[in-house]
Amino acid sequence: MGKTSAAFETSLDELGVTVTTADERTVTAEITAAITEPAVGVELDETLGASAGSLAETPVVVDPTPAALRDATTGVTEATLGVGDYGSLVLSMTGRASELVSLFVNRHVVVVRAADVLPDMDATIQSLHERFNRAGGSAIVATGPSATADMGELVKGAHGPKTVHVIVVEEAE
Repeated sequence: MGKTSAAFETSLDELGVTVTTADERTVTAEITAAITEPAVGVELDETLGASAGSLAETPVVVDPTPAALRDATTGVTEATLGVGDYGSLVLSMTGRASELVSLFVNRHVVVVRAADVLPDMDATIQSLHERFNRAGGSAIVATGPSATADMGELVKGAHGPKTVHVIVVEEAE
């Protein structure tokens, strides 16, 4: 595990986010273990692993209806980038409504490639600048479970998931 990955996992732990590591062969099993049903999601990038591109091998309902989204406990998406020193995740908006799947559930399971975890926010902003200049788009930077203290006491899950589980996918050896 490299310095950036270790910092990322430490930052996530400090935020109360659980982390597991998988490789391309085991990512589907890790997703299945991390979800609480009913679960919804959007198809993951095929480069996350041979079976990751299809969530068909999991209990996750892909491209859910509004009713399935409303009833879901868990949402599964991928992160474009991770920010090592903050434990933040960059969630790119897609035509498949990934933002709905990541924000309207109590538990968010996020899959990110270890190679896409950058050391700090400066490197992340530079990477996003290059991507958005080239291809356009938008993204959310999410750090830990949703929380607010607007009404006094800290409340988790007020504007998004109460719990977050990150699966870091390393290249198989």
